[in-house]
Amino acid sequence: MADEQSATKKKCMGSDCDNDAGSLQCPTCLKLGIKDSFFCSQDCFKKNWVTCPRRKAGETRTNCLTRPHTSLCTSSETYNPFPTFPYTGPLRPVYPLSEHRTLPKSIPHPVWWQDGNPKYSRSLINRNKIEILDAAGQQAMRKSCKLAREILDIAAAAAKPGVTTDEIDRIVHEACIERKSYPSPLNYNHFPKSCCTSPNEVICHGIPDKRPLVDGDILNIDISIYHEGYHADLNETYYIGDKASADPENVRVVEAARECLEESIKAVKPGVLFREFGNIIEKHAKKKNCSVIRTYCGHGINKLFHCPPNVPHYAKNKAVGECKPGMTFTIEPMIALGKYRDVTWPDNWTSTTIDGKRTAQFEHTLLVTETGVEILTARTANSPGGPVSLPTVENGASA
Repeated sequence: MADEQSATKKKCMGSDCDNDAGSLQCPTCLKLGIKDSFFCSQDCFKKNWVTCPRRKAGETRTNCLTRPHTSLCTSSETYNPFPTFPYTGPLRPVYPLSEHRTLPKSIPHPVWWQDGNPKYSRSLINRNKIEILDAAGQQAMRKSCKLAREILDIAAAAAKPGVTTDEIDRIVHEACIERKSYPSPLNYNHFPKSCCTSPNEVICHGIPDKRPLVDGDILNIDISIYHEGYHADLNETYYIGDKASADPENVRVVEAARECLEESIKAVKPGVLFREFGNIIEKHAKKKNCSVIRTYCGHGINKLFHCPPNVPHYAKNKAVGECKPGMTFTIEPMIALGKYRDVTWPDNWTSTTIDGKRTAQFEHTLLVTETGVEILTARTANSPGGPVSLPTVENGASA
């Protein structure tokens, strides 16, 4: 019988799901010694938690992926929700996630705030149509981007050893409310938080959780907001504690990513092809002995969170279109110390490097002008972070 079961593909425990099971098991079932409580995804588990075998064992608390069971553990207990997943590096998710955050109804919400569906048109006719903003639209983007920069700077100031990324998410959420803005990631395609926090080997889309930051981490904080009908998007990678900026490998990848963005922005002006930015970025990354992540790209942004054009960051890409005055889009290169390929965790969001090596990212929202470019999300004189020189070794040479 045991041999027969092992030869059969496990099915998801979700009552309305016909998918094969993934590596996700109910953490409480594991504690209770209940086996075979496999689900295909976190989302499916949340929808079908009542079918979990722990219910049959008499456990009637709420979803163990969103909060702890008071009869089984203390409120301070944390766990890895995907214990059998083959992680590529040392980082692990630390659950439970905090409760879903909400905003006052008086703040304009994007269409996905309730059901998670962006409802964007997927028409082949419109997929390469790039919006040209008029003067009013450009001014609205300036306002939204200025507020997004303020929020990122507030979050960055809080990013210190011992602080959890969930605490940073809370700070971001409250800063958005203070500015009458909706955090664009919240429930976008069911993303559970108000910002993305991506430490160390996480390329992008890291979900803020209960892991405290450690002296020596590098952390990308990605902020997107929706203000008065227009989105803004920016991110930076920060050195956490004194050890982070003393590590030559940290500095090499972080500063390479920063410089890749800066070099590509220098080329933005009317008539430049979107495919050209990838050539510039990859050339500079290779000078720093780094690779360019290919899975994710920059994008158009205005009344829509993501729209044409696509802006790949690698060389010899086939991006369509050229810069024209009034266009707003992001460039956001993700640069890695090792291989460019990526792996996604079972949460369906967190993307990490395939070899577990560190990665860094920087992003700006840009406006093409008649003569060049305006960086709408530019740093201010008081913005935390900024360039760091390579640490020196004892003989005085750069490491």
